[in-house]
Amino acid sequence: MEDVRLDRVAENHKFPALTQETEGEWKENFIFIQAADTQFGLIDNWAGNPPETRVWDEEIKLTKQAIKNANEMSPKPKFFIVCGDLVDDGPGQEHQAAQQRDFKAVFEKLENEIPLVCVCGNHDVGNSPTQETLQEYRGKYGDDYFSFWISGVLFLVINSQLYYDHTNCTEEFEKHEKWLDEQLEICKSKQCTHCVMFQHIPWFTNDPDEEDQYFNVPKIQRQRVLEKLKSAGVNKVFSGHYHRNAGGFFDDLEMVVTSAIGCQIGDDKSGMRLVRVTEQKIEHKYYSLPDWPKVVDLSEVVHLP
Repeated sequence: MEDVRLDRVAENHKFPALTQETEGEWKENFIFIQAADTQFGLIDNWAGNPPETRVWDEEIKLTKQAIKNANEMSPKPKFFIVCGDLVDDGPGQEHQAAQQRDFKAVFEKLENEIPLVCVCGNHDVGNSPTQETLQEYRGKYGDDYFSFWISGVLFLVINSQLYYDHTNCTEEFEKHEKWLDEQLEICKSKQCTHCVMFQHIPWFTNDPDEEDQYFNVPKIQRQRVLEKLKSAGVNKVFSGHYHRNAGGFFDDLEMVVTSAIGCQIGDDKSGMRLVRVTEQKIEHKYYSLPDWPKVVDLSEVVHLP
């Protein structure tokens, strides 16, 4: 496997060492970094440059700054997750292999004690994924959906592209659904302190009832799954894809949409989200890369600055 961090990729729908057996009990407050859309190559693409002239030097620079921010933190983040669109060129496109190599090379600078967790996006497996594109992704980055545990918190990583369009891989979608239902039963039975989901495409950008569009999951899947997540007791869902910060609530379930490390479409600055987890709550804040905090207070009474 041409994995990203050698022994640190999900297999059999689990992340190594971070299992219910080893991390199923609450231990202590902690932080993690949620990022999205490094998307090497999109800045040139968005500017209209032809494919043969595109480079991704700016995305590399921004991602290196993001990694430097993570490495310098105290305490160290428990993990660094990139919620999809790791690179811009999709399956079969000209620059995909080179962009993937550079993504891997840049993230080798992330300190070993901070696991990198990768989520697949539409540019990673295609807008309408196939068995072939999914297998190709798994060969590069590990499983496209899996769970992991930290200090009694259950984290679920899903392949949102299967909920956007599974026309070409119905059997894979059915397997994913069965796995997700099994994980939600763990949450529903209160075996975890919190249950948090990560994906690329948000269920919605601002309103659970908004119309279908490129930046959300179609209603036919959205409403059905949101009801399941709420019923199971999922606390928060973190996503990317929108290249702007957004989000909202479905009753008590919060949908958090995080802007990109790379290309910005709106008024936000390149950045990522700091998440602090205590036994009572989960709080989060988006920071631009230059404004990233180096020290975080983990006590119960202090909020993120």
